[in-house]
Formats: sequence, C-alpha cells, structure tokens
Amino acid sequence: QVQLMESGGGLVQPGGSLRLTCVASGSINFMAWYRAVPGSERELVARISLYGRTDYADAVKGRFTISRDNAKNTVYLQMNNLKPEDTAAYYCNGRHALSMEARDYWGKGTLVTVSS
Repeated sequence: QVQLMESGGGLVQPGGSLRLTCVASGSINFMAWYRAVPGSERELVARISLYGRTDYADAVKGRFTISRDNAKNTVYLQMNNLKPEDTAAYYCNGRHALSMEARDYWGKGTLVTVSS
C-alpha cells in the first residue's frame, strides 16, 4: 500500500505564506490536498495529475499553488495570502485513477492555523 506523509503546517499570520509537503512511498498518478476542521467532512483544496494538470477549489484560486516532483514522489502546496478561514488540518491524497473504483490513499494530516 502507498503511504503518504505530510509536513509543513504551523501557525501563520493572516496574509502570510506557508508551504506544505507530501512525500509518497511510491508513484501515484493523481495527487491532491484536502482540508477539514474537526467534525466536518474533508473538502478538496487542489489536485494535480501525473502530467501537471491542476484544479483548485474556488476559495483558494489565485492564492494556492499545487505542484509535484515525480522523481521524488512528492507533492507541494504553496499557500499565499492565507486567511483565517484557511485554518484546518490539511491532508495529502493520492489515487491511481479518477474513477470511483480507484483506491484512495491518505496521509495523517498537518495542521495549519491562520491567526492574528
């Protein structure tokens, strides 16, 4: 099974920046970042294909950038102009295909807190 490990979370001021990193134990075609607050369902933040095609949630467009380094099996999330509503646990996700039948792999999460 593929294992994912996130890092880079922390406390940051509104308007600040943070970069999250997710390292996978193997190659994955589609990788993504999700986020969730306690008691809520995880929501998609950004996703990226093996070929670098990206998609973003409306709430983060223009502020967040997802990228990947296939040689290192690593995906990044650069977060700029952070807002308090960005506060959440961020989870790395990977799957080999976009179909509903494909397996999902999840990291344990890294906490991002945006506060004055």
